[in-house]
Amino acid sequence: MFVKYLIIFLISMVPIVELRGAIPVAVGMGMEGWQLFWAYVVCVIGNMLPVPLIYFFARKVLIWGKDKKYIGKFFTWCYNKGEKGGKKLQAKAGRGLFIALMLFVGIPLPGTGAWTGTLAASFLDMGFKKSVIAVMCGVVIAGIIMGAASLAVSMGAGGIFSLLAPKA
Repeated sequence: MFVKYLIIFLISMVPIVELRGAIPVAVGMGMEGWQLFWAYVVCVIGNMLPVPLIYFFARKVLIWGKDKKYIGKFFTWCYNKGEKGGKKLQAKAGRGLFIALMLFVGIPLPGTGAWTGTLAASFLDMGFKKSVIAVMCGVVIAGIIMGAASLAVSMGAGGIFSLLAPKA
């Protein structure tokens, strides 16, 4: 069982895939009940672990690597994506930036996870504590959505309702 938790922990730390890919893997591995609950907790922790590093160092590393021969194009793309995401979020959110960041991270679409959200928050100089809390709330929301969607696919839509129905 430890190996299964380790696998989903590592998957949830990978950019782009993150918790959105790790939870369906956990469901696909046959985790259910309390195992699935603990898998969810492991995925949230794994997804949040890189957040402080991203907040404090990602922008500096991207700026450093933008003019390098082999990695310059990729680093420039990542830098521009973070800057564009931050500006777009700021323009739409105004003073509701915390909620906007939380929803941005919480809606499980490609490119809207904890990595991109944290990078955007660092570009906006949002503040570390506020950024981490907003991203964590978003990761929790995304995890709930992905867990429900994964269970619905694996059990069929009727399976979800049978889990919620009171036992006789």
